[in-house]
Amino acid sequence: MDADRGAGTVTSTDVTVVLVVGAGPTGLVLACDLARRGIAVRIVDRSPAPPRTSRAKGPNPRSLEILDDLGVAEAVLAAGSAPLPMLKYRDRAPVARADPWAGSAPSPDAAYDRAWLVAQWRLEEILRARLAGYGVRVELGRKVVGLTQSPDAPAEAGAGAEDGPEADADADADAEASRVVVTFAEDRRGEEAVLRARYVVGCDGAHSSVRKLLGIGFEGTTREDQVMVCGDVELAEDALDRGLWHQWFDEDGAVMLCPIPGTRTGWWFQAGPERDGRGRPLAPTADGFRRLLAHHTGLPGQALTRAELLSTYRVNVRMADRFRSGQVFLAGDAAHVHAIAGGLGMNTGIQDAFNLGWKLGEVLAGRADPELLDTYEEERLPVAARTLDLTSERLRATLEAIRRPGGGLDSAITADTTGLGVGYRWSSLAADRTHLDASTHPDAGSHPDAHTHPDRTHPATVTHPTGAPLTADEGPQAGDRAPDAPCTDAATGAGTRLHRVFAGPRTTVLGFGSGSAAVLDEVAATYGGTSVRTCRVYAADEDRGENRAGEQSQEQSQEQGEEQSADRHEGRTGAEAGPPGCAVIDAEGHAAAAYGTGASARADASAGGAASGARTGTIVVVRPDHHVGLRVPADDARSVREYLRRLHGTGHSAARPPEQSSERSPDRFPDMVDAVRKG
Repeated sequence: MDADRGAGTVTSTDVTVVLVVGAGPTGLVLACDLARRGIAVRIVDRSPAPPRTSRAKGPNPRSLEILDDLGVAEAVLAAGSAPLPMLKYRDRAPVARADPWAGSAPSPDAAYDRAWLVAQWRLEEILRARLAGYGVRVELGRKVVGLTQSPDAPAEAGAGAEDGPEADADADADAEASRVVVTFAEDRRGEEAVLRARYVVGCDGAHSSVRKLLGIGFEGTTREDQVMVCGDVELAEDALDRGLWHQWFDEDGAVMLCPIPGTRTGWWFQAGPERDGRGRPLAPTADGFRRLLAHHTGLPGQALTRAELLSTYRVNVRMADRFRSGQVFLAGDAAHVHAIAGGLGMNTGIQDAFNLGWKLGEVLAGRADPELLDTYEEERLPVAARTLDLTSERLRATLEAIRRPGGGLDSAITADTTGLGVGYRWSSLAADRTHLDASTHPDAGSHPDAHTHPDRTHPATVTHPTGAPLTADEGPQAGDRAPDAPCTDAATGAGTRLHRVFAGPRTTVLGFGSGSAAVLDEVAATYGGTSVRTCRVYAADEDRGENRAGEQSQEQSQEQGEEQSADRHEGRTGAEAGPPGCAVIDAEGHAAAAYGTGASARADASAGGAASGARTGTIVVVRPDHHVGLRVPADDARSVREYLRRLHGTGHSAARPPEQSSERSPDRFPDMVDAVRKG
């Protein structure tokens, strides 16, 4: 790592728990997730003003689920529009029309069935506003020029959501224990600032200063022959139908115009560049855009009245050698850049942030061992590798399609680009009972490397990070995205859905069948709702008996959770116990179908349930990022206990075990990544 640089006078040394570098969608999602957990987070960006870009056109269905969890999905939907049908032209004449989303619709297990068009700068505005609600604002004009880590720093005590009065008393000691020193560039007065942080996350784009200062390689290719010019433009009113995405593909180039939602005359402009006499691409200009518009579309160049945010895009496919160095992580474009086809660049970054945020939160709260942070790279690096291959393949398919009249950008869109199938079946957090015995049981000293057990890296497990369709009785496997399902709040009778139950910074333990009650009671008693909530899922015809003491309505759970978050943020520590659990009724059987519990539910009903003594059922542990961690029969309380212990410690009254170094070797996963790519 480079030493601190800069010739100015050090004027301040600030301290924070997590520093996020880069205030694009990736950094903002991470900062929001940490802030709602009560973690002291700061976010900086080198730009003197909030950056604007016209390339990313919006979140895909999986990212919409994440934004929903963060409480901003409604604002994003209101600021954007559904994706538009595509009208394709050849030699200025319309030749084909396509609507890749015509056959899709929301399903019980996925409320969002398509991507959403919204300007990236508008999405960032919404996320900045959400972050400001937690009292955190983006610090602009702060360029990172130095990073050093203190390898001999003492292990830090728990911080953030579970800090008590002792944390304030030990502030000076904590500052000394901070492991990363970040130096910013000189300001206008020739002065520089230094900030100490326990963890730093580089979300600062493809040209990441953080990655470069860490000395992490960024291997890949840049295709100089695959070039596109982009910008936001305004067209004369009524120049084109704003209900369509217009695409002209000719032998000598292309122009694509998509309406920018929320504007009256704004359009996203993408085109093949003008070229000089030697065939070299020319830099984009407003006049150049007018010439391209007139040449390909037949519209007069004067119809383009304004052009801004002009840029040149070259196909760039690269991935960092590793996503972590000590206490510093990489996420988003700082870790991987993709071909533009399929729109997965921004979305993969958002999903990186959602994976990392809860893990940092649990470690900093003192509930989880630092080794949990190893699973960020373990899970996200193979997904990034697979995404690079997927987007490159989609680009090849699109370039082939547009050679023929009627081909267009619809060739880039497949079920894989929704993000809904991305999972982590190979992960050490994707637990089955055998794996729990080997890796998390207190007596497992003979298996120090159990998380690399061959069963975890078998091709059958690793080859499909985008998942595969599941039968009704099979349900999701550990590592898969947890399905959604409409249901009814058992206390109020109001409609809700499972993803609403999952929302917020906690793990959720779902209980299906009468036999799950004992496990849910144990979990509620152990964790008290601080980091784990329980939810009993009743079948429509299941006898509920009297309302169980630990069950609350969704409204009560949400209100208590928000009060708890506010208490942590404002330094109040008297409301540590959150909602222990809730209950929902699976009125139409969608939850049972989605989680493959129909067979046990039918057996439970036919045996007379609890009345007959046949206490059957299923327990599903859903991680805070909506992925299944564990799915076991309801009589396997031990597996549930051990799995939750790994993620959240032994409960809200337990002492934290001592921390240990957890930096991952950079060459730990090459075989797994190759297997994922070949899959």
